Amino acid sequence: MTILEKLQKIQVELKVSKSQVNAFGKYKYRSAEDILESIKPFETKYNVVFKITDELKELAGYVYVNSEAKIIDTESTDRESSVSSTAQAIIDFNAKGMQNPQKTGSASSYAKKYALGNLLLIDESALDPDATNTHGKTSSKASKPTLKLGSPEYNKVVSFMAKGGEYSKVTLKYNIPSDVEKQLKK
Repeated sequence: MTILEKLQKIQVELKVSKSQVNAFGKYKYRSAEDILESIKPFETKYNVVFKITDELKELAGYVYVNSEAKIIDTESTDRESSVSSTAQAIIDFNAKGMQNPQKTGSASSYAKKYALGNLLLIDESALDPDATNTHGKTSSKASKPTLKLGSPEYNKVVSFMAKGGEYSKVTLKYNIPSDVEKQLKK
């Protein structure tokens, strides 16, 4: 069995429930640790190893964590015996209530979760709190951030809508300028 066939079987068989609860936002979610715990049995079953690496990078003055999730076929010595996916998360050094190592760790966990989700096709669809949760805020324009083309938030919204998410849910969380609205409705 090739690495792609093994990955396909894992993608089909893997189920990771949203067992974590955010008390503030009142929603369930899954963490990177939940995903990692769920994939361990597949390592033995399909003779693969999962490896995650983080790298700090900077772009346009923003420091971010770039995480790579990789599945490696332990039965092959061929260089083509792995498949990987990446995800990024900006480190918010202005966030209150955390020390810098905690801020970095939080961004790392977030990036790992999405790198694993991309690799394993874990559905974060319609009820994904990252794309839809207003965290108790009203829908007034003054209290919502403006969605900007190319921003990490915009990319999350595009992914959310590509998986069947409703545009109306996005408008509850963001002010949508007309240029962004045109792109989202394509």
